[in-house]
Amino acid sequence: MSSELSKIRNIGIVAHIDAGKTTTTERILFYTGKIHKHGDVHDGNTTTDFMVQERERGITIQSAAISCEWAGAAINIIDTPGHVDFTMEVERSLRVLDGAVCVFCAVGGVQPQSETVWRQADRYNVPRIAFVNKMDRMGADFARVVDELRGKLKAKACPINIPIGKEDAFEGVIDLLSMQAIVYDEASEGKKFAVGEIPAQLKDDAELQRAELCEMVADLDEGAMESYLENGDLKSDELAQAIRRLVVAGRFVPVLCGTSLRDKGVQPLLDAIVAYLPSPEDRPPVAATDLKSGEPVTRRQEAGELLTSLVFKIATDPYVGRLFFVRVYGGVLKKGANAYNPRTKKRERIMKIVRLFADDQIEVEELRAGDIGAIVGLKECTSGDTLCAEMKPCYLERITAPQPVMFMAIEPKSSADKDKLVESMKALAAEDPTCQFREDEETGQTILSGMGELHLEILVDRLKREFKCAANVGKPMVSYAETITAPSVKQFTFDRELGGKRHAVTLKIAVSPLERGKGVEVVLGRDFRNAVAGKQLVECVEQGLRDGIATGVLARFQMTDLRAECVSAELVDPEVSDEVAFRSAAMMGFREAAEAAVPEFLEPIMKLEITTPPESVGEILGDLNARRGNVLDMDMRGDLQIVHARVPMAEMFGYATAIRSLTKGRASYSMEPDQFELVPKNIREEILSR
Repeated sequence: MSSELSKIRNIGIVAHIDAGKTTTTERILFYTGKIHKHGDVHDGNTTTDFMVQERERGITIQSAAISCEWAGAAINIIDTPGHVDFTMEVERSLRVLDGAVCVFCAVGGVQPQSETVWRQADRYNVPRIAFVNKMDRMGADFARVVDELRGKLKAKACPINIPIGKEDAFEGVIDLLSMQAIVYDEASEGKKFAVGEIPAQLKDDAELQRAELCEMVADLDEGAMESYLENGDLKSDELAQAIRRLVVAGRFVPVLCGTSLRDKGVQPLLDAIVAYLPSPEDRPPVAATDLKSGEPVTRRQEAGELLTSLVFKIATDPYVGRLFFVRVYGGVLKKGANAYNPRTKKRERIMKIVRLFADDQIEVEELRAGDIGAIVGLKECTSGDTLCAEMKPCYLERITAPQPVMFMAIEPKSSADKDKLVESMKALAAEDPTCQFREDEETGQTILSGMGELHLEILVDRLKREFKCAANVGKPMVSYAETITAPSVKQFTFDRELGGKRHAVTLKIAVSPLERGKGVEVVLGRDFRNAVAGKQLVECVEQGLRDGIATGVLARFQMTDLRAECVSAELVDPEVSDEVAFRSAAMMGFREAAEAAVPEFLEPIMKLEITTPPESVGEILGDLNARRGNVLDMDMRGDLQIVHARVPMAEMFGYATAIRSLTKGRASYSMEPDQFELVPKNIREEILSR
């Protein structure tokens, strides 16, 4: 393996909103010398929050890629959003990263979106380290956050450094491996720090914490166990090596602390990134599927392998056009060379390659295995496409986008702007798979769908500012889904004359419900496949079924949590039983079967966490009850009451204003999508009567 590969760290900074991801990223760039003056979120001048909308709102909206160097290692960082509406940005970033830094607020602890990003990291087996930020804030409690990591996230987490002081008295950290204190000089913006003896009053606690760390590491790592049993302790280098093995294997989470805004504790975090998070060569070979045989294959993460890379994001740059973010897993992606796209079955010419520095780019000649960069000028590529070697084509698993939960009607200011609006929305949808648009066949309106009110607001703002496309928009509405609650089988005959030609075929379509959250299964039965010759006809039936699923049977909402199977086919003759007949019969036959399968509406349910003074709990609970909410549990965090509940999204419009009114501005809340559930009968009737 290449020694250069071992010095690459591809990491993401992920967290709940306002935990301090962007500030932490900014300090990392500052201490690595990538920038010479750090910005701050509240000033709207950070490096990775470069969109106008991000700087105005003080939040991260899209993930930004940036690179720096520390201790001889090249660190490629993706700073991700924390707001639930932009969870897709986190999803596709974690899909291509080798490790992650999960940032937690020392006051808020493990919050709803913290749990979401943790589960996303679990899904892609991403090793991670935890950084407890904001140790200088009133109510900061490092030990409680560590306990929540272990309890709420079921993580094998243990501190590798502990705080010296807390809140206003937070001065630095104690490194439990070297057993030394690191105290920061605020006047130097954290660039200067003193390393010395542990303060006497903290020595006993530090020794106790180190013993706990050694015991947990020895219990998890066989290599460390032998030395620990012999000596009752682990040397600093033995402990570091064992921690690295465990982190790379995803079996241990080192926890560090600091305050990024006050410039304390970031250098030890950088040391931990280099020391413990995996390089590309530490990760297993990437799993792919051979295009020709359909068999699973693997590609080693090294430059000598066949080219295997994934386009995980598309962005529009006002100066260079569309940027296709790519992670190279195997081989070398070279400027001027061809790469094969298995989805389109076409070659793509690599005209220009750049390395990314937020909204700036540096042109390079190639990207090698382990690198993250961007390609300019691809013609038919979409997010989730594989670019590989044509001699042995394979494709990587695509990135699955969550289903939009809210929509609004949108129309151009004038008829002359209609084409421009459509093209602009196509560009946004290509960038963001959770942004979808369609034309309602009944009303003729264009419907724009997204992940929430803020997401839709940002999309409309981008249409106006970036694409210079003025539009009238309607009120945001909940995007319901449809499902079926019983099995059904229907035989459908499509026999029509279109354009002077007869099209006819008979298909038997079976539908059945799936568990909530299982999505959609489209199956083509053995009898059907035996009766049909030709891959194109099979694809037409699959597409027809998916068309029927996409348009629903009650109110044209997309259907989910069902299985649709084409059981068999009866052909008239090859001339008549053509592609048009198969696709039409599949779609119309599915609709007929679904209508007989007791269709129902599903509504998105949100998981809600409310932080409130105890005296306001009664008003909060009464309001939740009026919103059809279900309180799950309550607990105390310091002197504040935490209420966990599930509430239909349809009832959450205007909640920010309502909770401020109920608690005189003293309560706060955060929410994330939980799942879809059947709507009550009165809501069903209300939807049908619209």
